[in-house]
Amino acid sequence: MSIPRTKGLSTKLTDDEYTELEGAAGEQTLSVWAREVLLKAARQQAAESVVVAEVLALRTILLNLQYAQSAGEDITAERMQQLIDRADRDRFTRAAERLAEAAAKGVR
Repeated sequence: MSIPRTKGLSTKLTDDEYTELEGAAGEQTLSVWAREVLLKAARQQAAESVVVAEVLALRTILLNLQYAQSAGEDITAERMQQLIDRADRDRFTRAAERLAEAAAKGVR
């Protein structure tokens, strides 16, 4: 059973842009193709955020471990868990900040 779609989205295009999108849609209707492309792009951005968050968490843990080691600190299981918890707590906020910075600079 399909879920009814009740919301609409529209945009204005030039004749050339419309023709270009029709060609990209191929055998699909333009609206089906556009919906799939938009949803794929939105989901990809969400996945990118998770990957960036995980990389930043790993970076945080690695740098803190390296710093502690160079300072001669013992890394106990408790200290390691603290580093992991801190990295996990901050990762999505930091990822959102980094992605926003990149978007502001036009980096994709």
